[in-house]
Amino acid sequence: MKFLISAGPTREKIDPVRFITNFSSGRMGYAIANAASCLGHEVTLVSGPVTLPEPENVRTIHVESAAEMAAAIHANAPDADVIIMAAAVADYRPANPETHKMKKMPGELVLKLERTEDILASLGKNKRADQILVGFAAETDDLEQNALGKLQRKNLDWIAANWVADGFGTDTNALLLLCRDGRKVILPSAEKAVLAGKMLDTILS
Repeated sequence: MKFLISAGPTREKIDPVRFITNFSSGRMGYAIANAASCLGHEVTLVSGPVTLPEPENVRTIHVESAAEMAAAIHANAPDADVIIMAAAVADYRPANPETHKMKKMPGELVLKLERTEDILASLGKNKRADQILVGFAAETDDLEQNALGKLQRKNLDWIAANWVADGFGTDTNALLLLCRDGRKVILPSAEKAVLAGKMLDTILS
């Protein structure tokens, strides 16, 4: 099958030397891409800025901003059989990024932010009946409730929910997989490579 997977953070420029981002390392998305490739599937990985080696036998597209990630995802989504959005895409970006480095000035600095495109919601709105769409929900509270709401609002087939109260970037993870048909699968804490394989086994079953 053809897999389309996103991974990592995005960077939203404030000026040429500063940006807004998050702590996502990209490890989970890269592990999923590697696991899908090892199973013999055709994999396209759209990656934000990370410091990870590219998975073998995977077509990797490098992007920086949420807008660039949206463009790459939408260009490849129509042909994909399985789409897994593991990237931590910025919800907001500076509305008026500066073209020159901002100089330090007296007093406070107020940044006006605007919403970025909700890529996952757009995919859910336009997905084929035979397409499997999987989202991620990184939560600090009300894990299952928040994940279920996202699953329903965005027309997903599966959602992988995980606690991030202690931050991103760890080598291990634990996932709560929720399906639109009501199934609930708990994957206990393990190395992300192990979790990726178990996650694929579950969603492809």
